[in-house]
Amino acid sequence: MSEVPALTIKNLSKTYDNGFSALKGIDLTVPQGGFFALLGPNGAGKSTMIGIISSLFKPTTGSVHIFGTDLLENPSIAKQYLGVVPQEFNFNQFEKVQDILITQAGYFGIPASEAKPRAKRLLTALGLWDKRDTKSRELSGGMKRRLMIARALIHKPKLLILDEPTAGVDIELRRSMWEFMQQINVEENTTIILTTHYLEEAEQLCKRIAILDHGEIRINTEMKDLLGQLSVETFVLDLTQPLTQPLNIDQVTEIHQPDALTVEVTLTQGETLNSVFEQLTDLDIKVASMRNKSNRLEELFMRLVEKNIQSKDSMKEAGL
Repeated sequence: MSEVPALTIKNLSKTYDNGFSALKGIDLTVPQGGFFALLGPNGAGKSTMIGIISSLFKPTTGSVHIFGTDLLENPSIAKQYLGVVPQEFNFNQFEKVQDILITQAGYFGIPASEAKPRAKRLLTALGLWDKRDTKSRELSGGMKRRLMIARALIHKPKLLILDEPTAGVDIELRRSMWEFMQQINVEENTTIILTTHYLEEAEQLCKRIAILDHGEIRINTEMKDLLGQLSVETFVLDLTQPLTQPLNIDQVTEIHQPDALTVEVTLTQGETLNSVFEQLTDLDIKVASMRNKSNRLEELFMRLVEKNIQSKDSMKEAGL
């Protein structure tokens, strides 16, 4: 038999009292054990969907099942499976770090004798053990983010939702946090759903991705398949010697030279850099390094959003 999905959403809609339709009958299935990206522009409906999954408010229509348990019919059981790291810091600012975790464990019926070693393991892994007796208000922003993750994991949830968990966190700390997330994803088979504006994180971490826009799921596919849809890609070549004459190659879409030691080459699907390397070799110029000019997922995401906006503008012009 196939595994029960970590999350199953069917015909989920939410219309607020002011008439705004935040979700429009979405369907979404997240398999067990995966690292899943949920992306979308501001106002797409991500926060509303997470709010419903977190039981902050009820949907207008539809159902949510967490590991096969109906969230609306059996919320206490479904919540045992779920850990959520929201965008806002919502713990007691005057409570000590370790006590916040012990208190949270108590909500799930975990005794202090069991919660304390769990708290130590999580705080140590997240670099907060030496702050265990510090009031949370005295922590830096990055430390507060890590505390939110530790609190969400204290009851060992099978599904963890991370809502912009690295917003405002420096790059070195972000990397260490992701190493820890990848560790629990692999070692404890914790299913992780990530929303983020740092699209390079989604590309590096997640195998599957759904894109939500104007309350609807526009794309739900494997990350590699989505990136395969990118028709244009720009590479930056860093040269070891100055290029004193412009390259003129018909086999690529565009070549741009910002300075003497840099060449930018734009390719469409089916084109290669071979002809560029051949001409540089003829000029006795070597390439020191090569990189993408921009994150591929970000480029694709912007194209999808722009295409959707253009489509809506066309419909308005046509009076539809």
